[in-house]
Amino acid sequence: MPRWFYQLASPRWSYEIMGKLLPWFAIVTAALLVSGIVWALAFAPSDYQQGNSFRIIYIHVPSAILAQSCYMLMAIAGAIGLIWKMKVADMVAKSSAPIGATMALLALVTGAIWGKPTWGSWWVWDARLTSMLILLFLYLGVIALNSAIESEATAAQATAVLALVGLVNIPIIKYSVEWWNTLHQPATFTLTERPAMPAEMWVPLLVMVIGFYCFFAVSLMLRTRNEILHRERRARWVRELIEKQ
Repeated sequence: MPRWFYQLASPRWSYEIMGKLLPWFAIVTAALLVSGIVWALAFAPSDYQQGNSFRIIYIHVPSAILAQSCYMLMAIAGAIGLIWKMKVADMVAKSSAPIGATMALLALVTGAIWGKPTWGSWWVWDARLTSMLILLFLYLGVIALNSAIESEATAAQATAVLALVGLVNIPIIKYSVEWWNTLHQPATFTLTERPAMPAEMWVPLLVMVIGFYCFFAVSLMLRTRNEILHRERRARWVRELIEKQ
């Protein structure tokens, strides 16, 4: 294993390195999201079929992608905590859940708003929508389980197992439009295929996706640093840090 992997096991080292990275990620996040939103709303052309209602794609798609990526990170961090007993990995897994739940809820809400003028309905029991709803419930289950168990170590183990079991839902979300007849459109763009939409539309979408990932990084680092301070509050370095404030 590389040296940095074992350094991540140190709450103090993780706290400090995240503190150094936060300002840079915050600047990049602000730049990407502001430029992406302005580009999407003011300069991207309207869709020939959906008109301006399609512009909600610039929020819906990034939040849906991030909700799935966040869940995979949470499950991986939980697995690392189970196998290598790394406390920081458990903290990352716990901190990921509320962010992922927020993104899943945002994807569902924006999808419903987009679905009304497109499908004529706020909600249908479509395979993609149903599996995204299950993803939200998985997040809420992890959060509830973390809150219900007093022992932090036991809670980390239980939520890690739940997250790993729930991973089966991720490929279902991704391939649901191919496996079943659904109203939901196929993926807007992928890494292996040329986007179906013109560059004037998909480039600002790509900017928004990257911006959402950077926002996730900022949110995760902030939450994880708070979790480190909470769990290590009796450590000498935390007391010294508080005294300097």
